Amino acid sequence: MNTTTIKIAKLMSSLLFTAILLFLPSLAYTAPETSATSWYSVLPPVIAVVLAFITRKLLLSLGSAIVLGSFLFALEKNQGIVFVDTVFQTGTYLYNNITDTWNLKVLAFVILILSMISVIIVAGGLKGIVQHLNQYIRSRRSAKMMTALCGLIVFIDDYANTMIVGSSMRSITDSYRVSREKLAFIVDATSAPVAGLAIVSTWIGFEVGLFGDVSQSLSLGKDGYSMFFDAFAFRFYCILMLIFVFINIYMGRDFGSMFAAEQRAETTGKLLADDANPQTSASFSLVKIEEDANITAKTALIPFGTLFIILIFGLWFDGGGLIHFKESALTLFQLSAWHDIISNVKNSTTILLISALVGLLIAIMLAFLKAKVSFPSILKAIKSGAKSSLLPITILLLAWSLKSVCDDLNTGEYLVDALSPYLSPLWFPGLIFLVAAVTAFGTGTSWGTMSILIPITIPVAYQLDGQSYGIVTMISLGAILDGAIFGDHCSPISDTTIMSSIASNCDHLHHVKTQIPYSLLVAFVALFIGYLPAALGLSPIFSYIAAAIILIGFLYYFGKKTSPIVTG
Repeated sequence: MNTTTIKIAKLMSSLLFTAILLFLPSLAYTAPETSATSWYSVLPPVIAVVLAFITRKLLLSLGSAIVLGSFLFALEKNQGIVFVDTVFQTGTYLYNNITDTWNLKVLAFVILILSMISVIIVAGGLKGIVQHLNQYIRSRRSAKMMTALCGLIVFIDDYANTMIVGSSMRSITDSYRVSREKLAFIVDATSAPVAGLAIVSTWIGFEVGLFGDVSQSLSLGKDGYSMFFDAFAFRFYCILMLIFVFINIYMGRDFGSMFAAEQRAETTGKLLADDANPQTSASFSLVKIEEDANITAKTALIPFGTLFIILIFGLWFDGGGLIHFKESALTLFQLSAWHDIISNVKNSTTILLISALVGLLIAIMLAFLKAKVSFPSILKAIKSGAKSSLLPITILLLAWSLKSVCDDLNTGEYLVDALSPYLSPLWFPGLIFLVAAVTAFGTGTSWGTMSILIPITIPVAYQLDGQSYGIVTMISLGAILDGAIFGDHCSPISDTTIMSSIASNCDHLHHVKTQIPYSLLVAFVALFIGYLPAALGLSPIFSYIAAAIILIGFLYYFGKKTSPIVTG
């Protein structure tokens, strides 16, 4: 089948998918005469998903959805010239969201945190951490294990994670005959999951922003940060993927095309297949380490540590931690007390902003005084970090605007009324996990998937919870975030997947081919051992224990062992 035929088939299937989404709800549901909802209220988010899937241009897709929503809203009002009203309404959505104080704090946090990362990179801080850990490597297994540990340590950003860990560990894993496919998998599997779970990362502002907006529209009375912690226990795919990585490395067992790659590297020394087309990290524009910089881990650890301390202390103080402490000092070590404190936080975005600003200032100071980086290089790094923030802040702005569109068109109310009679609280979290995965696979972006699905699916989960903030809503929050990352892992057009190939100097298609079976395995276990039992009320702890046992058993019976002790 040639490329043109594939594109036509994909386009036709996408159009069919669109038609089903657009017209099936209107056939299945007839709104009461008093209802303020209309079937066309689902058009903007559906168009956003389908256009993103077809064109792979997220900004164009979100922008088109906003314009369409403005047009539909103008038709509803019917108070003037529709074209003029559409332009005015589109501008209003964008203006209201970009001037909102809460939104501005989130956007400023993203800019500051990315600027801080750039300064730390140019000062050699992240490389210093990796170099320090390298002294503990003695075998093939420990080389892979250290790569995974570095993936956990560089938690602040998935882009920085892939490029720093992949490029820094490549020469080491090469010397121990670790295949480039395995290196790329470890790098990819510990990038987005770690950044998505970390309470201090470039992701947290994005996730908290989306959660807080939904909380406001549903009048949940919850802070975005507290919703993030509520969903944390149900991040089955991300947590199980990290567990799987370490189990896989420790057992030294692989299956499918990954085993073939590892066996090839171990027995022949060929790190790449004969038909491989290796990528090169030089083709990716990322701020580089200053040539004469004094490489030390302190230039990274101190800013990160300061940011973390300010964030934790700020959340503790703002959420009433002082009151708990006066009652008993032991509350500092009680999870129930911390849950109450985080749930009462009111100014999380302000705390995020302050912590990122202080972290940036300390990173600048250490880069100049400790790493001996020139001030012009520091300014260049800050500029590079700020420039790299343009895409995520634009996505956020458009996502917020699309959310405003859906609010005005009562999209959430329509979906709730139309779908509630046909959906079970048991299946809904698992269903949206799969929908998020398909969307992320087709679009290649986990952030875009989150921004599209959270505003339109969480109201449905809220309804299934009996119009309360309950277990289905919490699981659904985690399912969307994790489904987006799962689809991102499997997508050949995902930016982090591509960057993992580049940083590992691995053939991109070989990386995707060897990673997909592992991602599918973890997703299958997460769905049937995680999301479905959790919706029935089973404790997540039991799910994680059972899932880990299943993963170990699968690798033991179906995996094949390679040598863990080949030395460099």
